[in-house]
Amino acid sequence: MDIFCIDIGNTHTHFEIVKTENAPEPSRIETQTIDDPDGQLAREIAAFSQEKEAPAFAFCSVSPDATRRLEAFFNKMGLRESLFQLTSDARLGMKISYPKPEEIGQDRLANAIAATALYPLPCIVIDLGTAATFDIVTASGGYEGGIIAPGIRIMTEYLHEQTAQLPRLGEDFSVDGAIGHSTSEAMRIGCVIGFGGMIQALFDAVVKELRARGESEPTVVATGGAAKFLQAPLRQRIIDTPGITLQGLALAYRLNRC
Repeated sequence: MDIFCIDIGNTHTHFEIVKTENAPEPSRIETQTIDDPDGQLAREIAAFSQEKEAPAFAFCSVSPDATRRLEAFFNKMGLRESLFQLTSDARLGMKISYPKPEEIGQDRLANAIAATALYPLPCIVIDLGTAATFDIVTASGGYEGGIIAPGIRIMTEYLHEQTAQLPRLGEDFSVDGAIGHSTSEAMRIGCVIGFGGMIQALFDAVVKELRARGESEPTVVATGGAAKFLQAPLRQRIIDTPGITLQGLALAYRLNRC
């Protein structure tokens, strides 16, 4: 069954049609344009709904405002009944040990659902968007919780906004060494190498705790725009899966609507 999945983030929204558990790399738009009637998302929703007798849509969101706008758009299109939103109240296909499931971000739920269904446990899902999140799923405890830290874009924006002379950096975060020869290069080095070090330290702390509990070595899955920066700093094999959130959404849809 083809399911059109939408992951609404604070800065960007990712979407794609998931045909099987192997989701392709998602398309991306700025979240502020989510209900643009002439935008890419609107065009693809319309095309998908015209192709399918009973179109299936699933979404998760960390932005209440964008959620309202997407739902209003689906109402206008006459597709509201075909739209499924993942929440902690849905059937998830996994145990949750987290004390307050309603506080778990919907994208993090989707990541954990996919991790449970598709990878050996324990599994650590590292999602590197506006925020950097770790989600830990074990065979005994299911979804147990995780970590929330600033993402690389937050770091660069904060430096720009809180200082008088530091520029706003673009999308290029490539670095050639550890000594910067311009202000922007120095900022990129500080953020990229520092970000990798932060992720490594958090990862080491989680693995140490899992080992102390007798857990096996975890599977590590990474997603998000900054995942490419992890291959060098992390000493663990990483499965780079850009579509894991959409995979989790599709699995949740099947559990709840099929």
